[in-house]
Amino acid sequence: MTGPFGKALELLVTGNREVWFITGTSLRFGLSSTLIACVPGIPLGVLIALKRFRFRRPLLAVLNTLMALPTVVVGLLVYSLISRSGPLGSLGILFTPPAVVIGQAILALPIVLSMTASSLSRLDPLFPEVLTTLGAGRREILWMSVREARGPVLAACLAAFGRVIGEVGAAMMLGGNIRGYTRTITTAIALETGKGDFELGLALGIILMVVALGVNALLHLVVKHE
Repeated sequence: MTGPFGKALELLVTGNREVWFITGTSLRFGLSSTLIACVPGIPLGVLIALKRFRFRRPLLAVLNTLMALPTVVVGLLVYSLISRSGPLGSLGILFTPPAVVIGQAILALPIVLSMTASSLSRLDPLFPEVLTTLGAGRREILWMSVREARGPVLAACLAAFGRVIGEVGAAMMLGGNIRGYTRTITTAIALETGKGDFELGLALGIILMVVALGVNALLHLVVKHE
């Protein structure tokens, strides 16, 4: 098979080192940022869903809006904090993997928060009260609530991962697209396509499509079994 598509498939089949290194870097960043977002996002989402407090609805509206926050805006915000002239510039993490992970975690957090709160809000309002009468403490109520809605919570985590794995703005601005260090699938596609290396860009695009289809398939399975 000839042409750019055939050469792209050849890069995948032959196990091109750069293609798979970039893929591994992108997956590592995506999984790390999703995990960082889920650690505070799931408990806070549960609290937002179960607690009745003032400004709860406006908070949920803000979280829903932040789910569509442009990646370049997040990149610009974090860049202004960690650049040399920023308040956190002394940390020296600009154009490093931690900078990319931080930016992607910020993108993922509103998704985890909003989807977790939305799924748990559909639980029976008496559920926490029943657990309280049975002697459950706050941690037990939190854990049982997550278990009760584990499907939608898992879906929130998958949606967050899908969001960060396909973003390019924050990764480009915060990672600098450094070869063998911070280059991800999306930033590599943008660079290689601009240079005219369509074969490498297309190979990475195929991988990204497979990952996206895999995430969507898992989301479908999770929702279907709920």
